[in-house]
Parts: sequence; C-alpha cells; structure tokens
Amino acid sequence: MANLDTQNQISKPTLFYGTAFIALLLYFIIKRLLSTNRSKLQQPPEPAGAWPIIGHLPLLAGPDLPHVTLGKLADRYGSAFVIRIGVHKALVINTWEVAKECFTTNDKVFSSRPRQVAMKHMGYDYAMFGFAPYGDYWRELRKIINREVLSHSRIESLYHIWGKEINTSIKELYGLCGNKPALVEMKQWFGDMTLNMSVMMVAGKRYNFGAEKADDEAKRCQDGLRNFFRLVGLFVPSDAVPALAWLDIGGYEKEMKKVAKELDELMQEWLEEHKKKRALLRTQGKEGGHEQDFMDVMMTILENEKLSEFDSDTVTKATGL
Repeated sequence: MANLDTQNQISKPTLFYGTAFIALLLYFIIKRLLSTNRSKLQQPPEPAGAWPIIGHLPLLAGPDLPHVTLGKLADRYGSAFVIRIGVHKALVINTWEVAKECFTTNDKVFSSRPRQVAMKHMGYDYAMFGFAPYGDYWRELRKIINREVLSHSRIESLYHIWGKEINTSIKELYGLCGNKPALVEMKQWFGDMTLNMSVMMVAGKRYNFGAEKADDEAKRCQDGLRNFFRLVGLFVPSDAVPALAWLDIGGYEKEMKKVAKELDELMQEWLEEHKKKRALLRTQGKEGGHEQDFMDVMMTILENEKLSEFDSDTVTKATGL
C-alpha cells in the first residue's frame, strides 16, 4: 500500500504537467492550421528549425552571439526575414532601404512595442512613455512631452543645470584630493555626476555620492535605478512564452516586483515633496515664480489635462522614472 501511495503522489504532478504541455501544443498546432486558411500575402522568408512553442530560441542560444547568428541568416535569407521568439514573430531587417520603408511608409505598423513583464511591474503597468504600447494614451502623452517637456525652450532652460553640476562635481573632486594624491574611480564618478544631472532635472534634488557615507535616499535611488536597467535588459522566458508566466522561471518576476516597490516609494516621496512645495507657494502667491523641474511641469499640465487609462500621479511618476 505504501508503494502504491507513493506512485500516486508521483503520477499526479506528472499527469498535470503532461496534460498542460499537450494542451498547449494542440493550441498552437490548431492556431497554425487556422492561419494557413486565411488570405495569403507575400511573407518574408523564415529560417527552418523553429520548434513548437519556443520557436527559434535554440538557434539564438547557440555558440555564436545573437547578432552573429542573425548576420549569418541575413547572408542566406536576404534583406528581411522572420524569426520566432517563443510564440512571437520578429522581423529582422538587414538593409537601410527596408528599415527606411518600415519607419516612414509603414511607421504605424511598427509603432507599437511588445508587452514585457519588466514594464508591467516596473513601468506602472505600461504607463511609462518609452515602453507604452501604441494607442490613445501613448499619442496623448507624446503630444504633451513634445510640446512642454522636450520643447526647445525647455531644453535651453536646463543647460545651466549641466554646467552647475559639472562645476560642483569637480570642486568635490578637488576637495576629496586635498593636498595629496587620491585614487578616484572615474567610471563611478561620471556615473554619479550623470545621475545627479538627471535627478536635478526630474525632481530638483542633488545627492552627495562622494561623501564617506552617502544618505539613505541617494543609495536607494542609485541601487533602484541600477537594478531597474539590469532587469529590463534580461531575457525573461515568459516574454517569449506568456503561458510560462505562472512558473516565474528564474525568479525574475519576484525581483521585479521588489524593485518596483522600492522605486515607487522613492518616486512617491518626490511627488509628495512637490505637492507640499506647490501648496506652500500657492498660499504665498508665488506659484509659477520658481524654477520648475520635470515633475513640476507634468503636475501643472495634468491639472488641466486628463489622460486616458491612468491617473495624474501615476503618469507623473512613470514618465519621470
């Protein structure tokens, strides 16, 4: 009886995973068969060897780097061909003529972006402008950013921040050296200076990273952004095969949720500081008389304009990030 119970315990998970795999396989086979019955247009060539469900991922995971593999395929299949990254089709362009046609004549066809797990969790559910899918929200936000945030006059008004930060950083560097030579990690120094420029333009804040003990907010900002860009650049299996999302292979989704919470707490603090400052200036009758950073501009605009899908606080935080 003990052996029989053990066999039943082992067979149940095996049966579940086997049934799930067969169901997925049948789904994609039926979908493929139905697609062949639709009107056939001239399609770009597709390299042989695509696997069910995972597509050409084994080919891209070969001994060569992905760009080398794609270059070899371009020599064989020409200026444009299609590969399957999991269940998604990707068009590979190899000449500037075809690229120009894609981004001019057919720009609307290629204007959207794939939905990534990273942007779902760390991009405020695709509210971030650079990663938002093409649609009403993206068009509305693009108009605001082009008109108010990235206009020529707005960019010119920020020039002094760059010069001021460079001068301040160099003075801090001289102060660190004193009268004796000092070892400076220039990569870190340039990174800190660039981050301070960005934070000054977005939130009007500056961190002293060069201090022996940087403040907690500076470390949170630095670590959060570093983790954000690292996770955005990772390959997540569920991006290629969405049906695998519930498994969270590699634990990436769990880490993304953690980083998203940390960054949101930081952005919320900046937002609350701006709200308090604006309320104080309004009571003093000085609203609009101070230098406005990015968050100030967005908050002013969104007081009068309502965007579809997201509230003003979410849009301000997502776009600022």
